[in-house]
Amino acid sequence: MTYLIATPSQLGLALKSARKTLGLTQTEAAARVGLLPKTISALENHAESCSIESLLRLLSVLGLELTLTSKARSTSTPDQKGW
Repeated sequence: MTYLIATPSQLGLALKSARKTLGLTQTEAAARVGLLPKTISALENHAESCSIESLLRLLSVLGLELTLTSKARSTSTPDQKGW
């Protein structure tokens, strides 16, 4: 499953969808990663106010990973841009 995320609300919807696909409640997902259910709710409804650590922990229980991809269609590597 692949999600294109450009806004916090899109992130929240993707997290909720993935959780529901796995048949997990917020309480069950929270228990699996040692978070509070209210943290799962916050990630799904107000992702912009949550910590990266909480996000990464939830991603792990959902079997998802975070991948950053350049919007540019360039084939240059970071070295070619002087990074």
